[in-house]
Amino acid sequence: MAVLLRLPRGTDDLAEIIEALLTAADTKQADAPQLAERWRELAHSIGDGLDLLPRPTD
Repeated sequence: MAVLLRLPRGTDDLAEIIEALLTAADTKQADAPQLAERWRELAHSIGDGLDLLPRPTD
């Protein structure tokens, strides 16, 4: 599935979302390891998608 996100600060906002998912996963690891793993998968999937975007040119 593809998703279109409109973020005011572009990839900076998305990087912040990834960081939040990873931080939340670390916090939740002891209580809900399956949920923590899912959040890590989401973060890595988003990061992989960002890596596929063309690099901005000056």
